[in-house]
Amino acid sequence: MLDVEVIEDPAAAAVALDSVKSQLLAHLATPASAATLAARVGMARQKVNYHLRALEAHKLVRLAEERQWGGLTERLLVATASTYVVSPGALGPVAADPERTADRLSASYLIALGARLVREVGSLWHRAREANKTLATLAIDTEIRFRSPAERAAFTHELTQALTALVARYHDASAPGGRSHRVVLAAHPLPSPSPTKEAA
Repeated sequence: MLDVEVIEDPAAAAVALDSVKSQLLAHLATPASAATLAARVGMARQKVNYHLRALEAHKLVRLAEERQWGGLTERLLVATASTYVVSPGALGPVAADPERTADRLSASYLIALGARLVREVGSLWHRAREANKTLATLAIDTEIRFRSPAERAAFTHELTQALTALVARYHDASAPGGRSHRVVLAAHPLPSPSPTKEAA
C-alpha cells in the first residue's frame, strides 16, 4: 500500500470525493469484505457492493484476498493507498497555474505553486513507478519564528541571495546528459488556533 496516491483522473477524483465512497475507502486501510463494511457503516450490503465496484473500477481499491465459504466466494478489498491527494490536473483548464498569477508575493501565487508541485510530482511519480524506478526529490520543512517584520524581511533578502548564488554556481543549461529540476521555496505563517490571531 502506498503512503499517498495522487489522483489525476477527473472521474476517479469524483468517486473519491463522494462522501459515502470516501467513508468506505477510509475503512479499507485493512482488507475487508462488503459484508464486513456493511456492518461497520450501517448500510445494506448491496449498496456497499455498488460503491465498492466504483472504487475498484477507478483503482482506488484492489483485491487483497478471495475466500471460499461453501459455494460462495468472499472478496476482501483494500485501499491502494493510506491517503489520497487530488491533482489539480483533474480540474483541466481551470486548475491553478502560477503563470496566470501576476503578484508573486500573493497567497494565490503560493497556492498555485503548490498546485503545480502536486501536478508535476504526482505525474512524475506515476511514471517512475510504472518504470519500477525511484524519483529523485528533495524536501525541506522547518519552522522559524521572527522577532519582528524587519528581521523577516532581512531573512528573506539573505535567503534569496543565497539561493540565487547556489543556482548560478550549479546551473548549466548546456550540460550534456543533464536534467533540469524545479526548486520551489515557500514560506507562510503557521495557522493559529483562533482565526482572529492570524499573522498578517
